[in-house]
Amino acid sequence: MKSKTIEKRFEMIRTAVAIAIALGIALVVIVLVSEDPANALYNFLIGPLTSFRRFANVIELAIPITFCGLAVGIMFSADQTNMAAEGGFYMSCATTSLAAILLDLPPVIHPIVCILIGTITGTAVVMIPAVLKVKWGANELVSSLMLNYICLYMATYLIRTKVMDTSLGVTASVTFQPTASLPGIVPGTRLHLGLVFVVLACVLCWLMMYRTKLGYEIRTIGQNRHFAKYAGIGVGGTLLAAQAIGGVLAGFGGAVEMTGMYTRFQYQGLTQYGFDGMMVAIIARYNPALVPLAAVFLAYVRTGADIMNRTSDVPYEIISVIQSIIIMLVVAKMFLNKFKHSMIVKNSKTELAKKEAVHSGTDS
Repeated sequence: MKSKTIEKRFEMIRTAVAIAIALGIALVVIVLVSEDPANALYNFLIGPLTSFRRFANVIELAIPITFCGLAVGIMFSADQTNMAAEGGFYMSCATTSLAAILLDLPPVIHPIVCILIGTITGTAVVMIPAVLKVKWGANELVSSLMLNYICLYMATYLIRTKVMDTSLGVTASVTFQPTASLPGIVPGTRLHLGLVFVVLACVLCWLMMYRTKLGYEIRTIGQNRHFAKYAGIGVGGTLLAAQAIGGVLAGFGGAVEMTGMYTRFQYQGLTQYGFDGMMVAIIARYNPALVPLAAVFLAYVRTGADIMNRTSDVPYEIISVIQSIIIMLVVAKMFLNKFKHSMIVKNSKTELAKKEAVHSGTDS
């Protein structure tokens, strides 16, 4: 067995164990705090499957998380901890809302234009810390986190001054024009055309990362930037390209979410989808093929926690416990390190035994 195969198998085992431990601790907490733990556990674990509508809610929630997971995964693959996917997603929602309200366009053209405007906005936001890092060496983590709050207040300003519905007691826009909405694809649910878009995005991202020169360069830079530089890879340009793709995905995801799920802009703060995307990307080990699975898992747990919160005495915040434990265990380099060492030793002994058997057969 090759070392890369061992590494991949170990990462899968470590992630699965981390998820199992997190769920186990959450179940213990539920049993301890709930007066009716059986009902709470049932609604948490089985609740999302008790009706087609509830399961559709899982998929609906997974769509924006997947877009942000793809965005973060590609940027992190290049070793760029750019967290502006959150700000890009949020600003995309705001500019998409402006286009959905202020533009008067035909039904098919209107959502396309809205999504295009949102995508451009998200890309522009994510590229700010990218350019600052490549051109002037600014830390992209710090600059992107600060940028998220700039986006929050800028989006709030735009909504309040341009399209705010003054009849409501909160910051929310007037309703979108009906021509701006994406069509639904499953009757009786809110599933929309964005589901098709996100599946295509996963396929295209996987092909780009593992079947193109750009994807190879992104992964090489992420693993060893100095080697990539000496190998002739244009590091600066590739880093900008990786983060531009991340911005496109975050912006596109925000635009699709607004035109598919909402009839007005009504966010009261950052959506947290960008940070959810980070968690999903880490669980998926930045692999676009695994990002949707991780997103569905997170969406399922979120939906289960919401159902449990509404039908029992266990608060929704239990989801924070699960997320925190998973992240801590997955990113901890020493977690299950002895198990990894035993896998390597066992594999080495097996390979050595095979070679000795071949040599003994040749000698005879």
